[in-house]
Amino acid sequence: MLLALNNSSAGSFVQFLTVFVLFIVVLLMCAFTTKFVAGYQKTKMMSGNIKVLETFKIANNKYIQIVRIGDKTFAVGIGKDNVTMLCELNDENLTFDESQNSEGLDFKSMLENAKNFKLKK
Repeated sequence: MLLALNNSSAGSFVQFLTVFVLFIVVLLMCAFTTKFVAGYQKTKMMSGNIKVLETFKIANNKYIQIVRIGDKTFAVGIGKDNVTMLCELNDENLTFDESQNSEGLDFKSMLENAKNFKLKK
């Protein structure tokens, strides 16, 4: 009887429905796992003593970063294979553009900015 059910169109529909439901369950599990891991990593990054304040790309695979380690601030050069400390910086000489800060932005506002973006001629 089970073989007869598999050969019929109703059996094929039941098989399709089962696979579809399993696909949705796996997709939801992946989404929740990704949210959990992202939240865990964000809390780990925020609770440490090392924080990247600003990054500037010089060339392909070459960056200058302003990094706060504890209560001191450093400028470091980052290449493909090495990291070099350039100098120690004074906090009072640094200025940060708050509009460039990505913390606090949600995906909806970024999507709205992308939709409103027009190329200048």
